[in-house]
Amino acid sequence: MSAKTIIPINSEGEAAQLDCDLLVIGSGAGGLSAAVTAAWHGLKVVVVEKDPVCGGATAWSGGWMWTPRHPLAHAEGFVEDVDQPRTYLKNVLGKDFDEARVNAFLEAAPYMVGFFHEHTALRFVNGAKIADIQGWQPGASTGGRQVGPKPINARRLSRSLRRKLRPQMYETSFLGMGIMAGPDLQHFLHATTSVKGFFHAAWRVAFHVLDLITHRRGMQLVNGPALVARLAKSAEDLGVKLYVNAPATRLLTEDSQVRGAVVSTQEGEVAIRARRGTVLATGGFPHDDQRRRALFPKGTGVDHKTLAPAATTGDGIRLAEEVGGVLDSTGASPAAWCPVSTIRLPNGRTGTFPHIVDRGKPGLIAVMRDGRRFVNEANGYYDYATAMIDATPPGDEAVSWLVCDHRFQRRYPFGMAKPFPIPQWPYLRNGYMTRGRTLEELAQACGIDPVQLRRTVEEFNQHARRGEDPAFHRGATAFNRGSGDHAHGPNPSLAPLEKGPFYAIRVQPGSFGTFAGLRTDGHARVLNANGDPIPHLYAAGCDQANVMGGHYPSGGINIGPAMTFGYVAARHAADATTYETQTRAR
Repeated sequence: MSAKTIIPINSEGEAAQLDCDLLVIGSGAGGLSAAVTAAWHGLKVVVVEKDPVCGGATAWSGGWMWTPRHPLAHAEGFVEDVDQPRTYLKNVLGKDFDEARVNAFLEAAPYMVGFFHEHTALRFVNGAKIADIQGWQPGASTGGRQVGPKPINARRLSRSLRRKLRPQMYETSFLGMGIMAGPDLQHFLHATTSVKGFFHAAWRVAFHVLDLITHRRGMQLVNGPALVARLAKSAEDLGVKLYVNAPATRLLTEDSQVRGAVVSTQEGEVAIRARRGTVLATGGFPHDDQRRRALFPKGTGVDHKTLAPAATTGDGIRLAEEVGGVLDSTGASPAAWCPVSTIRLPNGRTGTFPHIVDRGKPGLIAVMRDGRRFVNEANGYYDYATAMIDATPPGDEAVSWLVCDHRFQRRYPFGMAKPFPIPQWPYLRNGYMTRGRTLEELAQACGIDPVQLRRTVEEFNQHARRGEDPAFHRGATAFNRGSGDHAHGPNPSLAPLEKGPFYAIRVQPGSFGTFAGLRTDGHARVLNANGDPIPHLYAAGCDQANVMGGHYPSGGINIGPAMTFGYVAARHAADATTYETQTRAR
């Protein structure tokens, strides 16, 4: 992959017109999936990226994807019929279940995993112990439906490619080092209580510091950075042309067919003509203030905190609308909600932290201003944020507080505050974390009802000591227990809040991106207002209305469909009729 900053110019000093078979606009999981698949099928592929680095929101994600019946699970003996995940989605999605698109996703997803795992530089690991979130629903699984990217050392990448990769998100790292969900994370969580955990964490940190000294960046890539790196390397190996700092400004059309796009470069506008198709994968509209205000509920679109890069301003949706595409906002939610906290970083920037790991650990609760719990804290991040929005009275700001005791804060991550031996004073001094000697003192400092907070904690403690939560049934599902501490019993997700001082972090609804997007069919083709495909125009990732209908049934339902429908779009553009591999679950 030629990672260039500008598109080549001709001998007259004018930007040259480019021709390709497939033009991909955007370089996250959906865009790179389409690019690699199309190039493997022999198409000439060009990728244009608005930012100076590639990877989009995928590079700041966990990198996991929900792909039921994938071949890695099959190889380990986990075999299920397609009706099982389909039944699960029918029950979770309800009226938002789009049978044609769901079937297309479930059919293609295992083949997509097999293709990339066998024919490209992308290698996966099996999420054998990652359970579906709504474990009480028919068809739910306790594991085996997710895959994640295998870590990769950046030394395996060309220098030009390394320069084009979006860096690890600082807020979710330790000293800029990513920590992978699963055994890697568990070792870090138990570094002070386990000899094996201590040596693993020490080894990882030592090599990271060495990388910082010798390369001025971390070289052991995990999670989203590993996924993007492996996809980008695959694209490079297949001759895909990648141009950064090159936002698309309008689509080219001929006889009502999309034939490429006009791209803005440092040398001026360039027309890129695409014979087979154009894929929109620009990351949705989490930074489009006007659209957010119109679609997000209860004022959550105002000054919204998202984990997506600033360049995700809805370009792909706008481009499609100009040629007849339609925004579908009929799903249960316009956004992939996530509870977030904000923190003033040492460089003066305001960071946004997603609360994924801490909420399910024993010894923490969440309350609203009235001091009452409102949710099973160990459920999915989407469920937490949705419950917070629903519990907010009209006209009030949607906000909640995570509350824990001293034992919890010194043992587990609490937002960006790290456990012992990392000092807590920086987070107290900058106001990110609030401390009170008593629950009443903490409540007064946060603006929470102190009397009710005391009652809530006492009631919670009474049941938590027995490993029970009659109010919200925390710890009742495999997902809840998997989010807890396996070394703690009788319920890995429950412990009383007893030892002061007590701590709180202010949390508000943020998002990983948007669910509302362009209306598409099972081939990822963009549809017009009449439901007809716009010839040669495709959408993937957050530019496409999410196949889950605005719901969040399991971890990885953003990247799984993004990768799958990027793959589907490219196969359709390449007129592929047979799958690249037969390695898939039967």
